[in-house]
Amino acid sequence: MYNAAVSAEQAVPPAPLLSVVMPIYNEQEALPLTVQRLRPILDELGIHYEVVGIDDGSTDATPAIMQKIHQDWPEFRIVRFARNSGHQAALTAGIHRAYGDYVVSIDADLQDPPEKIPEMLALAREKNLDIVYGVRGDRGTDTFFKRRTAGAYYWLMRKLVGKNMPNQAGDFRLLSRAAVDALKAMPEHQPVYRLLVPWLGFPSGEVVYVREERVAGSTHYPLSKMVRLAIDSITNFSASPLRLATWLGLLSFVLCFCLGIYTTVEYALGKTVPGWSSLFIGMLFLGAVQLVCIGLLGEYVGRIYSAAQARPAYFVGYDSAEDNSAKTAKVSEYAV
Repeated sequence: MYNAAVSAEQAVPPAPLLSVVMPIYNEQEALPLTVQRLRPILDELGIHYEVVGIDDGSTDATPAIMQKIHQDWPEFRIVRFARNSGHQAALTAGIHRAYGDYVVSIDADLQDPPEKIPEMLALAREKNLDIVYGVRGDRGTDTFFKRRTAGAYYWLMRKLVGKNMPNQAGDFRLLSRAAVDALKAMPEHQPVYRLLVPWLGFPSGEVVYVREERVAGSTHYPLSKMVRLAIDSITNFSASPLRLATWLGLLSFVLCFCLGIYTTVEYALGKTVPGWSSLFIGMLFLGAVQLVCIGLLGEYVGRIYSAAQARPAYFVGYDSAEDNSAKTAKVSEYAV
């Protein structure tokens, strides 16, 4: 009888050169089109690869479609969350579980062209880069409002992170194994990779592309989630808002002090007129500043509370790679 452990190890294939991580949530219309376009590109590379599809608790026919794709495409690996945990959590799970020497993250809506993946890989290997960003050279398919808000977001983030953060670079990027290991070692409870990856300071390059329209379905990133991403980006990465609260408090103190002097002078000159306007405006201003400061403090206290709870950002209910390994081990155990 063969040794079960040795047989299982021998049955495990070598680590792939490339892992493509794809967060997926309710993409029953877009996913088949994405796979139809992505698979030929990866097959033509002539390398060992895997595609890690992260099912972020989809409630439509996406899980069944992913299972069918897995049966027809062995390189397509399914990682399924027990519940919906969000895009950044899905990215985290994919990056942490990917086996490849290089890891590319891409969304399932084809707004980021998979044709750029070979170019990213070639650039990283040729110039020995740890990070290759997909930079959006043209966002003409986005609405005017989204282009302006995105521009404001990247401007603000570059002020916080520095010039290492490329402008108009989203979550379409390539990471080397060294960069992946560095990210896995960071104790971030709610990571925002658009800021964490540039912060590493690893050698990086850029691939410019034209952002396309969503291939099917509707966006899963409405204004509320964009605002949440901006808040998470700022509060997770900088204490500047706390200093802003301090400066707002100092400003209100100076204005109130000046108003007190003005009121005293007017009273001494006998020019005071009974009224409520100035008092009302002053109370509104002070109240607004206090609420802003309390809100900013609340954001940070909430993050301290979440970190103290130490709850995992997601629960993986199923991983087809682990399921296949278990089946292989079971077969090896009874082999004679």
